[in-house]
Amino acid sequence: MKEEDKRKISIVHKMAFALLGGILFGIGFLFLREYLNSNGLNNVWNVIEKILFNDITKDKGFESIGLFYIISTIFMNALQLAIVPLVLVSLSLSLCTMSDPKKFGKVTGKTIACFLMFYIVCAFIGGCFAYFIKEIGWFSVQLPSADTSNVTTMDSYNPLTAITNAVPNNIFSAFITNTSILAVVVISVIIGLTMNTLGEQALPFKKVLESLNEMIRIYMEFLINKVSPIAMFCMISRTFATYGIEYFKPALTWIFTTIFICILLVFTVYPLSVVILTGLNPIIFIKKILKVGIFAAATQSSAATLPLNKKTCIEELGCSDEITNFVLPTGMTINMNGTTVMHMMAITFIATSAGIDITPSQLVIAAFLSICTAMGTPAIPVAGTTMVFAILNGLGFNSELCMIGYALVLAMNYPPGMAVITLNVIGDAATNVIICSKEHELDKNIYNG
Repeated sequence: MKEEDKRKISIVHKMAFALLGGILFGIGFLFLREYLNSNGLNNVWNVIEKILFNDITKDKGFESIGLFYIISTIFMNALQLAIVPLVLVSLSLSLCTMSDPKKFGKVTGKTIACFLMFYIVCAFIGGCFAYFIKEIGWFSVQLPSADTSNVTTMDSYNPLTAITNAVPNNIFSAFITNTSILAVVVISVIIGLTMNTLGEQALPFKKVLESLNEMIRIYMEFLINKVSPIAMFCMISRTFATYGIEYFKPALTWIFTTIFICILLVFTVYPLSVVILTGLNPIIFIKKILKVGIFAAATQSSAATLPLNKKTCIEELGCSDEITNFVLPTGMTINMNGTTVMHMMAITFIATSAGIDITPSQLVIAAFLSICTAMGTPAIPVAGTTMVFAILNGLGFNSELCMIGYALVLAMNYPPGMAVITLNVIGDAATNVIICSKEHELDKNIYNG
């Protein structure tokens, strides 16, 4: 047991060192870039960028090696490779083994209620904080000139389409992309409940799913334990190294205020909810779940973090397999309260910097639109930032200056996104602990151990 604990601690330390090292390394290269360019040594930086950081898939990418890009992309692809089968298998097996069908309805109701509670609390606090920052004048900045021709946009968006898209007209269409996770959840629920009803008749198919579940577990443990620290270092270093100083200056307030409020919510809302609703020690929860937050911060994908979150909840927080296999995949799909906080900050920043005096009533509308869109946001990197455009359209903020501010938010999404995704995944874990406790299926000896 001591060896296992030692190994777990080493993983946490490796992730923390990778995160800190990536930030320092990336910022160091950022200043090196500015120094070389200001002294007429652009060619030296171009060589460094081609060897380490360039995206080899873009124009003239054939001229680059892009070592950090290659490592980062392979790791993220390898993680996302398991998303659909992981959700399908874990959720189906969870519902298949649920002895009391009525329990499914109770767990579902409590889970959704808990997610909505976190959404409302986070949106309210995020909106109040954004309005406060706007009122003291910190969001009144001079936007840089930017090319908005390549800004990511979308057609008019009705948040209710997430409901119709949840039920696919072709079972295989939901499995060919990671952007249809809600449909995969629905299919998994159908498979799990029908297997539960069939009983022994479904045993052959259940054994196939159990074997697949074990294969996914071994695959994900290898990626997380062996590969993730190196990949995290490369991803974070490359992100910071490729930014320009000209983008940092006007966006620093938005970046740091978003990071601050997300981290504040992680260490206040979730621990308070755990202690109020379960009576458990909230410090234990934060200490054990922290490595999940670090991993999520580096990958910026709640889907990629799901295996580690699941493992931590079951093995260290004492949550039951049955409830964990339902709550976490569901939370990964619809619980994006960190995204909503980021939306409140981004909308206020964009509007204010574009000369629009955003009002509290407009922030209420933005919160409603954000919660609706966040629930249908795919669990993949940058998806939440892209949805800012839908909220801007809903509020009528579509001037050229707003688009420049939106382009800036897209360009600088990674630093605040690290805190946003941490808020999302730790919210899933907190909900899981609360539901397991309410259903009397939380092992307190493991939790307190």
